[in-house]
Amino acid sequence: MGSKLQILVIDADTLLRDGLCALLNLEEGFQVAAAISGNGAPARFAAAHAPEIVILDSAIAGSNGVALIAAVRQRWPRTRVLVLTFEGNDQALDEALRAGADGYLLKSDTRAELTNALKSMREGQRYVSPTILDRVVHGYVRKHHLEQQQQSDGLSDRERDVIKRIGQGRRTREIAEELSLSHKTIEKYRSNLMRKLGLKTATAVAAYAISHGYLER
Repeated sequence: MGSKLQILVIDADTLLRDGLCALLNLEEGFQVAAAISGNGAPARFAAAHAPEIVILDSAIAGSNGVALIAAVRQRWPRTRVLVLTFEGNDQALDEALRAGADGYLLKSDTRAELTNALKSMREGQRYVSPTILDRVVHGYVRKHHLEQQQQSDGLSDRERDVIKRIGQGRRTREIAEELSLSHKTIEKYRSNLMRKLGLKTATAVAAYAISHGYLER
């Protein structure tokens, strides 16, 4: 087998598959052992040695992606699986990782990122597209910041419930019905939160709720 990283490509699109294989074979230290379509994979791959990494196009997996990754794992327990996809949403990522994928890369990512992914996986590390990681981390940081901001505003949980609904455009009567409270109680909560936040009008309250992330709670 030599010292080159042995790769099996499973991709339904012949043209893109051939292009990916050509790209990988140009990289020093990589070698495409075979490229096959998803129909019957990995049983269709016959070789004396297991591939070190399988690059799996998620488009061929579809709803059967979990089973396909499991089939690779069952035949080659030590083989690493890199999912290559257009799907950048959190659910697709979570499903792939739970199924046993070791890497998750977007087809819109760069050649350098593909190389980094394969090298990292060869060393036993997981690799997730930087594009996805940036979004996830940014979302977490924003959520954490909003939580800290809301916890330090001096409002009670009920006052936060009220300000959120004011930001959503609810009237006092509607808020009272949603929270199962009296009209007078909601007015009291509104007066209290306006006093705490130094706001003078309902419009200011709504603007504050929107700009400070209360609608995202």
